[in-house]
Amino acid sequence: MTFNRSLTRWLAAPALAVVVMSGQALAQAQPAKDFEPQVGQSGKDVIWVPTQLGMVNRMLDITKVTAADTVYDLGSGDGRTVITAAKRGATAHGIEYNPDMVELSKRNADKEGVSAKATFAKADLFESDFSKATVITMFLLSDINLRLRPKILDMKPGTRVVSNTFDMGDWEADEKFEVKEGCSSYCRGYYWLVPAKVEGSWKLGNSEVTLKQTYQMISGNVKTGNVIAPITKGRMTGDTIAFTAGGTDYTGKVNGGSIEGVSKTGATETKWQASKAN
Repeated sequence: MTFNRSLTRWLAAPALAVVVMSGQALAQAQPAKDFEPQVGQSGKDVIWVPTQLGMVNRMLDITKVTAADTVYDLGSGDGRTVITAAKRGATAHGIEYNPDMVELSKRNADKEGVSAKATFAKADLFESDFSKATVITMFLLSDINLRLRPKILDMKPGTRVVSNTFDMGDWEADEKFEVKEGCSSYCRGYYWLVPAKVEGSWKLGNSEVTLKQTYQMISGNVKTGNVIAPITKGRMTGDTIAFTAGGTDYTGKVNGGSIEGVSKTGATETKWQASKAN
């Protein structure tokens, strides 16, 4: 959770300005090996506060990180979340604006023996591509989360997202949690699954399904002939849709413009398939 700005002073003597600016460029290109981050140090958009290890572990637990995952930590600071994910076997990548922090993270990963799995880049979050992530972790401010939210919602359905302390506005978390062991401050978290986008009209046999979507929440109706049944209990869980209409419970998997699943009316189960209307 750290971003730093540099301030270049205009000097009266051109020759001196060249020397000073060259020195600054060299310092940025070769971050000091004895760099020690300070809690509360200024950053590009926020101050730096490290996520405590109890919280790091809980964030990785709730997202069920395994060796099959690609984890991106947005604002990776000293690299602890990335390194911990790498120790679980995941391919983990940190995006960090402060070059000193990036170099510190690389050294920390090397010390922990996970350099092959834990990588770091000096980059701006808003200009970075993290679309390959299966898991996103972050400890940013709510306004930054909101700026990132459209990009996150465009990610693959089922992508797991977890944030330390700060939410994403009216996108309600699928789960909230608190950590009491190994964490004494900033110990509340929010967890989301990126929902598939299903809003619109769908053809289901002789019926037409109209879906309205607000993040993971689903409403609408199922129309069969002149009978219109309102949808209740509608929800997306990643790429899984579930709703009730006309006394029938529907569940299914969304795959682009098609949905396949099972409907249940009383004790009777029936396979169903719907396709997105043009």
